[in-house]
Amino acid sequence: MTPSSYLTTLLLFFHGICCTLAVKPSSGCGKPAAGFGNGGNRTTTVNNKQRWYLVKLPDNYNNTHPYRLIFTFHGLADNGATVANGQKSYLPYYGLPPLAAADDIGAIFVSPTGLNTGWANAGGEDLLFVDDMVKTVEENLCIDQDLRFSTGFSYGGAMSYAIACSRAKQFRAVAVLSGGLLSGCNGGKDPIAYYSQHGLGDPLLPIAQGRSMRDTFVKNNGCSTSQTPQEPRSGQGTMVKTKYEGCKDGYPVTWIAFDGSHIQTLVLKGATQTFAAAETWEFFKQFK
Repeated sequence: MTPSSYLTTLLLFFHGICCTLAVKPSSGCGKPAAGFGNGGNRTTTVNNKQRWYLVKLPDNYNNTHPYRLIFTFHGLADNGATVANGQKSYLPYYGLPPLAAADDIGAIFVSPTGLNTGWANAGGEDLLFVDDMVKTVEENLCIDQDLRFSTGFSYGGAMSYAIACSRAKQFRAVAVLSGGLLSGCNGGKDPIAYYSQHGLGDPLLPIAQGRSMRDTFVKNNGCSTSQTPQEPRSGQGTMVKTKYEGCKDGYPVTWIAFDGSHIQTLVLKGATQTFAAAETWEFFKQFK
């Protein structure tokens, strides 16, 4: 054990953290979070192209506490700031930070910007960008390396799906919101905890794509529930949530079909707020 890792272990022990065997602290534990203030832009160069992203730390960030790392990818024609600041139809960071705070579960959020306002992932370059962000963030901030997550709407959902396919061993779970097969699926053979939601009347990325993407991980995760779960009827303004049964331990699959279009902040009939944030957080928070 190196002196720095020994010091980190001691720090974690005295904060009552190291005794949780599931925690896998990053090398950034114990370091000051210099340059990583809330809302600060970060830049990097990947594949000879400049990329940028935003990082949000929890209030009262503690550099000896390993936090969850959650990526929030934007949709087409948007950028990282759109998601981070809750512009257009977005809730800030998809509405997850206040839910994490309410449950007293620490999380660090990363909101990246895609090339040409999208996530084409040509030649896997967006996945390399993800690898670069993970490396940089975890070298400078205290992260539980077993608790990395990704979510996104539309093109951002497609990118989260690409992560599920190619980085299942590095990420704990993904939440795909009205995604499609836009960012590729290199690999797609390993299990990963998988949540997805899709609108019956989606004219841009038809729900058939969402079902097909879901079924990839129904199979990979060894789930036994029927491949054709119930869905709401058009005009009902409701949703049907299916938690697949028989999945491999630690690799659940949840699918929500809702009566709606291509939207990630849909408010169902009789509700006062969108279900997407609460359902995504419920799925993510189960992992410890």
